[in-house]
Amino acid sequence: MYSTRVSIVIASCGRPQELSRWVDYIDYQTYQPHEVVFSVSRDEDTRDLVRHGRVLIAYGPRGSCVQRNHGMDILSPDTDIIAFFDDDYVPSKYCVEGIARLFDNCPTVVGASGHLLADGVNGPGISYADAEAAITAHDANSPSHEIQLTPLHGLYGCNMAFRRSAIVGMTFDEALPLYGWQEDIDFARRAMVHGEICGTNAFVGVHQGVKGGRSSGRQLGYSQIANPIYLTRKGTMSIPLAARLMIRNLAANTARSFAPEPWIDRKGRLMGNMIALADVVRFRSHPSRILDI
Repeated sequence: MYSTRVSIVIASCGRPQELSRWVDYIDYQTYQPHEVVFSVSRDEDTRDLVRHGRVLIAYGPRGSCVQRNHGMDILSPDTDIIAFFDDDYVPSKYCVEGIARLFDNCPTVVGASGHLLADGVNGPGISYADAEAAITAHDANSPSHEIQLTPLHGLYGCNMAFRRSAIVGMTFDEALPLYGWQEDIDFARRAMVHGEICGTNAFVGVHQGVKGGRSSGRQLGYSQIANPIYLTRKGTMSIPLAARLMIRNLAANTARSFAPEPWIDRKGRLMGNMIALADVVRFRSHPSRILDI
């Protein structure tokens, strides 16, 4: 069908049930991935896992960036495309086939995020039953549609794929620890020097937005301020985008801290925002400070 070898890296922490479902996702793909790496930090993360011939397990320190880097490190050198998915991403059965088709037919594209049928990250989350129903309905139709591309200035880390030749020597920035907020933007912006990054309908899935396994509210709140500042200094995030992210999150955390959503620790995030702003004033702001709070 295609000559392109697509490998998958999934960094997972504290979600053994979500990770274990990927064994089934692999089996029902219409185009099989070349390799799949589950990059975890402890045995507990693979508690529910049924071993699979295409799956490699990588153990290392906890953190989205370091785990993704470790996953890339153990892929075989003949991989053509590396796809990064969150463990709570539920893919269409045509997902890997769509990725191969995209990169085979669009030689100037070096990175892409697919179309999300639904995303639960900003809400209470999407149940697995609802995600599966949405995927089943989508997959009832053949994926013979024309590939559509939308130019982007960053990709969405829950589902993004890169041409390996464009990211040789690149790593996710391990100065962004734990959840690594905005590491996807940083990585994609660096890949842009080699070609286009885009959104596409070529591959499809549902992001459940499971709440377990994430950083604490205070840590994420700190990252909401410190990470954009760090990335503007690094040159991979524009000042207007950084300002919008910081203002939007600070405003939301302040306004909703009096009546927070049950699934968001608004008071913790607001406290993290305040600690980060105090660090900015004292010229000590840095993403790694979340390890101390």
